[in-house]
Parts: sequence; structure tokens; C-alpha cells
Amino acid sequence: MEVKPWDDETDMKKFEACVRAVEMQGLLWGASKLVPVGYGIKKLTIMLTIVDDLMSPDNLIEDYLTCDPNNEYIQSVYIVAFKKI
Repeated sequence: MEVKPWDDETDMKKFEACVRAVEMQGLLWGASKLVPVGYGIKKLTIMLTIVDDLMSPDNLIEDYLTCDPNNEYIQSVYIVAFKKI
């Protein structure tokens, strides 16, 4: 998953903490890294595991990551790769 901040002045430690603070049954956060986008802006690329029967990725994005108070730091969230096991 790629999570993008609003601008280059976003505190990236708080940004990642904001993402990882979302706790739901069936959600497990994995490894992450900051990837340069341009003009000093970096995006957070983070791996996660979701138990399909307990939650959905759309619910995570729409109801938790892109709404208050997280939208103070998070501009957009994209699913880069999806692998169903």
C-alpha cells in the first residue's frame, strides 16, 4: 500500500505512526519504507496483511485512513499490489 502525505513539511515519523495507529481485528501491519516522489516529498510504502472474513481494504482506507483525524497527515492511499491467499 502507498500512503502519500500532503506536502514535504509533513513529519514522516508522525505520518507513519498515524497509519500504524489504526488497529482492527484482522489487520497486521508489516515492513515499511519511505520512497522519494519528487520535490522533497516522500511516500510511505507499507505492507499489511488483512483477514478477508474480518475486514475489507476499502473499509480500512475509506473509514480509517482518509478521514479525521488521519487526513491531517494523509492525502491519499493506494493499493499497489494485492495477493489473495
